[in-house]
Amino acid sequence: MEPVKNASSKGPIGVFDSGYGGLTILNEFLNDFPDYDFIYLGDNARTPYGTRSFEMVYQYTLQSVLKLFDMGVHLVILACNTASAKALRTIQQRDLPRYDATRRVLGVVRPSAEQTVNVTQNRHIGILGTTGTVQSMSYILEIRKFLPDAVVTQQACPMWVPLVENNESDSEGADFFVRRDLNLLFSRDSKIDTLILGCTHYPLLMPLIQKYTPEHVKVLSQGKIVSASLKDYLLRHPEIDKKCTKNGTCRFFTTESPEKFDEAASVFLDFPVKSERLHF
Repeated sequence: MEPVKNASSKGPIGVFDSGYGGLTILNEFLNDFPDYDFIYLGDNARTPYGTRSFEMVYQYTLQSVLKLFDMGVHLVILACNTASAKALRTIQQRDLPRYDATRRVLGVVRPSAEQTVNVTQNRHIGILGTTGTVQSMSYILEIRKFLPDAVVTQQACPMWVPLVENNESDSEGADFFVRRDLNLLFSRDSKIDTLILGCTHYPLLMPLIQKYTPEHVKVLSQGKIVSASLKDYLLRHPEIDKKCTKNGTCRFFTTESPEKFDEAASVFLDFPVKSERLHF
């Protein structure tokens, strides 16, 4: 097993997603951490992860994490719910001790679940996510660590990511699928008072989500939650913060066409992107 490169040098914070959705998380990081350096890696050539097996998601995620480590990254944020649900625990417990125990990989499920627990009034919580995230049961497991008696109802929304990535967020098709899936969710538990958007693509569907969600239900988007969690983490772990370079830069990498990535990224970010192709 080859050792990770750049073991001692400082480096940027890595943000990984199977595609574009993690850009909604990165956007919050750039606003909240303007002095820090970031690298975004989108595994667009192998997206979507939501329908893949646990083993494939784990292998792809680990491969991407190790690539970011080799690029000098000491802290990787899995800005992908499916990767967080299916791969994070194994990477943390099995792989980091073997490759480099000083590096860290964090996900988006736990901070989102923790925030939900702080918001709900009646402990009836709804989860919207990809098929993979829902099948992993990760949100239910995390929420019940804090609220063992919580009533958690999940709804898989397999059409939402393709709609967002094809720039159809305000189309009739998006309206149909968002309405259908939310109606299914609330028909199974009408007492839900807190709703997690358990996929980083879903904020781009927020107008439709709010349209078909009862007014009293609090809808939690992950960007601000995960960014606040990262701030807290760096404060509690100054040894990691010291390994993060701070020049205010951000580089973008994709495993697919850079031209395609740059065009699609404009849906998620309000500034132009010039990405680079990454080969494994």
